[in-house]
Amino acid sequence: MRSTAFYILIILSLFSACQVERKNDVTLKIIATTDVHGALFPYDLVNDREAGSSLAQAYTHIAKERSNKDQHVLLFDNGDILQGDPMVYYSNFEKTDQKHICAEVMNFMGYNGASVGNHDIEPGHDVYDRLVNEFAFPWMAANAVKNSDGTPYFKPYTIIKRGGVRIAVIGFITPAIPQWLPEKIWSGMHFEEIEASAKEWMAIIKEKENPDMIVGLLHSGMGEHESDDSGVKENAAFQVAKNIPGFDLIICGHDHQETIKWVENIDKKQVLIVNPKSKAQFLADVSVSFKLNADRKTYSKTFDPQLVDVKALPVSKEFDERFKANFKEVKDYVSRPVGRFTKSIKTSEAMFGDSPFVDLIHNIQLDLADADISFTSPLSFNASIDSGMLQVRDLFKLYRFENLLYTMNLNGQEIKDFLEYSYDSWFRQMEKKTDPMLFIESSEKGNRLSTMFFNYDSAEGIDYELDLKKEKGNRIRIIKMSNGEPFDLNKTYKVALNSYRGNGGGGHLTEGVGLSKEELVLRLTNSTTKDLRFYLMKWIEKEKVVEVTCNHNWTVSPEAWWKQAKEREFELLYGNK
Repeated sequence: MRSTAFYILIILSLFSACQVERKNDVTLKIIATTDVHGALFPYDLVNDREAGSSLAQAYTHIAKERSNKDQHVLLFDNGDILQGDPMVYYSNFEKTDQKHICAEVMNFMGYNGASVGNHDIEPGHDVYDRLVNEFAFPWMAANAVKNSDGTPYFKPYTIIKRGGVRIAVIGFITPAIPQWLPEKIWSGMHFEEIEASAKEWMAIIKEKENPDMIVGLLHSGMGEHESDDSGVKENAAFQVAKNIPGFDLIICGHDHQETIKWVENIDKKQVLIVNPKSKAQFLADVSVSFKLNADRKTYSKTFDPQLVDVKALPVSKEFDERFKANFKEVKDYVSRPVGRFTKSIKTSEAMFGDSPFVDLIHNIQLDLADADISFTSPLSFNASIDSGMLQVRDLFKLYRFENLLYTMNLNGQEIKDFLEYSYDSWFRQMEKKTDPMLFIESSEKGNRLSTMFFNYDSAEGIDYELDLKKEKGNRIRIIKMSNGEPFDLNKTYKVALNSYRGNGGGGHLTEGVGLSKEELVLRLTNSTTKDLRFYLMKWIEKEKVVEVTCNHNWTVSPEAWWKQAKEREFELLYGNK
């Protein structure tokens, strides 16, 4: 039987070993991606051409940094990788009997952790529940909470040990998802405000884990200038860095910005925020030098952040060789013919009035939903589809996002209020013909729309006029139903629209019409089970030849003012195309 002294010696030796692990100097390199949106390969599958940035190029830098044995490299992703490219769409919805391409790629690249983004929830439970198990790293969202027991639906945080240094990494997702996505997509959970959740989990991590460094992966924009009364905080990185002491580094995203920023928190300590934009255009690259303090227990830390331009990097040969067969399979898929268009269409026309591009979506929605009226908007600023044979890739130009198709009951007054709201952020009120018509801002980078064009909803099924001279809220005159019947402000109509809008996205139904979230649910009469793009594809395949037309069911007056403004502002936005 061994003596007590023997066990004391064992404990002391273990303690001594732990002490040895606390090296005087440790260098950590943190590399992060965010909002990759399917940019796995350096090829634009939608437009069938080379692309500027991708994870295939990012891996060149990552491998190089790992070859430096004087540092420990950690690789993270900050969400929104499962939407935005046919490559991930194919794994989400078409080829579901094999491991997801994002799991294959990210496991190969050796990610150490990732946060969940709103567009990672968008494909639905079947996709993200499967990926939780396929990823070889923790997929985190501390503020996505199970309704059943109040615990996180995804893993909240992870602890990583390198060179005797303990790093806590905690993930958060923007809580605004219920504003954009139908509940069945995120059923079983709810989303807490990031700042409140961060405060709770920071206390848990400090007490339980005693880390040397805390990293936040916030799928949330900076939000520095958002007002405190704006409701759900979609973008909260700045407030979290300022108000929740403990974070050393925050990787933010969601808003597709390019940022390196230091923020002083309420304890007068500096917090580093880095945002590497989107589509793998940049890598967040942060070197952290740890020096052991005199107490031999704590470290002082020095940060050296940079954004690495992925566009300047060559494709990794190892990456390319590993995944060339996957790429070819999806390229063949998007090249498959679907049907034929009789006319070319482009979204640039849709910014200024009724257009064949938007009318096509309207007509398909009306047909699929058997609705009286359709609402939709252009989802791309400058997309075009040529006449002739349509391929699967063109469906990603026609409809960018994975929305469901909703059918809702709205009365005539609510339809008018919806349109008033839409056009008030689309067309300015004009007092003379030389006044600006659209909301365009100019900078050294050029001219751009200052309002969200994907909220420029028009209607089909009714004939109506927009009067540029009239005041806000009183500019739409609905003349009649397009089938010749009278339009009745008191009558209830079946309206087809996408799930983003039907859930309150853009504010058309909530701020414009005045419906509560609860009322939106009650007004919903039908929803597709798959995304709208899938049904658009099947509709075109059935038609074989699609007569592309524009019925000009809505007009802008005074017509002379509209024509002059359209000509000069088209050139501002698009040049002489």
